[in-house]
Amino acid sequence: MTRPRSALVSLEATPYYHCIARCVRRSFLFGIDDKGRDLNHRKPWFLKRLKLLGEVFAIDIPAYAVMSNHYHLVLHVDQARSASWSPHEVISRWRKLYAGPAIIHRFENNETLSEAELIVVNKSVELWRSRLCSISWFMSCLNYYIALHANKEDRCTGRFWEGRFKSQALLDETALLSCMAYVDLNPIRAGMADTLEESDFTSIQLRIRRLQGRHDKDKPKLMPFNELEGEKEINTILPYSLKDYLQLVDWNGGVQHQYKKARIKIYQPRILASLGLSEKQWQLLAIEIQKESVTMLNGLDKLSVLEKRENKRDAA
Repeated sequence: MTRPRSALVSLEATPYYHCIARCVRRSFLFGIDDKGRDLNHRKPWFLKRLKLLGEVFAIDIPAYAVMSNHYHLVLHVDQARSASWSPHEVISRWRKLYAGPAIIHRFENNETLSEAELIVVNKSVELWRSRLCSISWFMSCLNYYIALHANKEDRCTGRFWEGRFKSQALLDETALLSCMAYVDLNPIRAGMADTLEESDFTSIQLRIRRLQGRHDKDKPKLMPFNELEGEKEINTILPYSLKDYLQLVDWNGGVQHQYKKARIKIYQPRILASLGLSEKQWQLLAIEIQKESVTMLNGLDKLSVLEKRENKRDAA
């Protein structure tokens, strides 16, 4: 049974969410379609729009991967940031996406407004403020833009995406880390790339290129790791170091698990030790994060359940 989005997104529980949107009928509308057309040029559309939305919304982007018939996003909602915006800043951000009513234009031009008109303006500002930290609005602005341009190119109408995007609430650091690694490794798991550097249209490739001094202005701004602890904005930094994360993802791409063949690497990332996780625990969690039916994931609690299940199976 479909659950309402309000039951899946609770910012009191966590600001981190894993979102997945798939093309209708899982067609390769982002890659090579069934007619042999190469539609990979649509992936830069996605990144350009993602960059704009990351600049407009009070939502950070820790990870993303754009595949041929779906995409993954890990998002962080920063309510404190949106609450700090002045009415003029809220309006300025909103108008990068929508024109807004005439009364808003008059307010921006510092025209004299009546008390009733100011009430209307204030209500609009607060409505837009709430939308600018809404995952549903973020995803709607992203998906509508891609669908509109793709349908125009195809000279057709109708759905481009499946009806609803899926979301998973990431309730602790373990779940967040596992999900980010899963998202960044999607092209390697799918056999589309052999190395992280070759994993096109992923956040891990973008982080590596920026680390090498290659800056692409058309790519989205990513939520930084804790090397930037001196930044003024709070709650906008990932709780790991980039070096440790890169080591983890590189190692994870070579770990043997039950679904894919991969090379085994002998070392274990330092970040797993800091979280108190073994290789087996990490593999169990990595498999769990792939289940789209899981709408809320507390990594440590889930591991406890999975390990009890494994122990019973071994004892049987």
